[in-house]
Amino acid sequence: MEYHETATFQVVMLLEDGFWRVRHFVRIASEPVKVKKEPKNSAVDKEALRNIKGLNYYPKDSPWDTFGNRFHDSIISADFRTIRDMGFNTVRIFIPYMDFGAAQVNQDRLAKVRALLDIAGKQNIKVVITLFDFYGDYSVPNWTATFTHAEKLVTTLKDHPSLLAWDLKNEPDLDFEARGKEDVLGWLRELCLRIKKWDGLHPVTVGWSSPEAAVNMAKEVDFVSFHYYREIQDFMPSYQKLRNAIPKDKITILQEYGKSSYSGMWNAFLNSEEKQAAYYEEIQPILEEAQIPFLFWTLYDFEKVPSAVVGNRPWRREPQKYFGCLDMEGKPKKAFYFLNRISKK
Repeated sequence: MEYHETATFQVVMLLEDGFWRVRHFVRIASEPVKVKKEPKNSAVDKEALRNIKGLNYYPKDSPWDTFGNRFHDSIISADFRTIRDMGFNTVRIFIPYMDFGAAQVNQDRLAKVRALLDIAGKQNIKVVITLFDFYGDYSVPNWTATFTHAEKLVTTLKDHPSLLAWDLKNEPDLDFEARGKEDVLGWLRELCLRIKKWDGLHPVTVGWSSPEAAVNMAKEVDFVSFHYYREIQDFMPSYQKLRNAIPKDKITILQEYGKSSYSGMWNAFLNSEEKQAAYYEEIQPILEEAQIPFLFWTLYDFEKVPSAVVGNRPWRREPQKYFGCLDMEGKPKKAFYFLNRISKK
């Protein structure tokens, strides 16, 4: 049996012989926590979610490190103008837990997130913020630090008009085997409850790695997000199984998908820019007919991909560099022209 409870304790600890020892631990009466209730998924919110047309975003020269030393307003501004000119209205960004200082949130990096949101606002682009990137320890002793981190981010950014939604974690189901499914889900559920307490307005989701994994927490999140990198012919059967397994009124979003144009020895020279463009030409009409909001992967090809993303194996790392619709020099690939055209319909 599982239940949720908030309690207050009085604790006295003494430092003896170099060790902290608990000398007094008593639960005390406390007033019930009053949470101001805000509208969830109002008609306007749902309309914004249904109208998502966008992409997952990293700058060309700082992939997986958007808010590091290479952050420049001018780069973000130019990229967001390109995104808007293509006809897209949403970007998904990522907040690495340790890079942002863990429980002691780095104020400089937090200011950069706000600057990105300001730039997005000027281009009429909404932003989905994915929390806890590159984090994978869901054990209870770490809950205080992780939730302190989340509270600082959420309470600081929740009032920004460019914010569209919170994504609790990118592909946490990939940690089920190594970290324990129940531990992962327990942490996510508690985080979900707390974010809805801190921010009663913006919807919350989880970026699951597949349609099959997205059935988890379907009732707790405000909309269901899933990723898909498999064969196109299997997409609709997999999607329909997901739809049948979740509440009928729950909005679903294809949060990541795409195809690499890499052609080299590590994939037997099987892909190309032409095949990447053909992929979008095939899948976009399917998404349009089924009215599935989407965020494709990604704007740019990247010269370097951190080993933490896909490991050091070249047959995984090299294809990961070529998912962009713009190449490493920022020049349009064949997929760009199709995406640019179809997004403006």
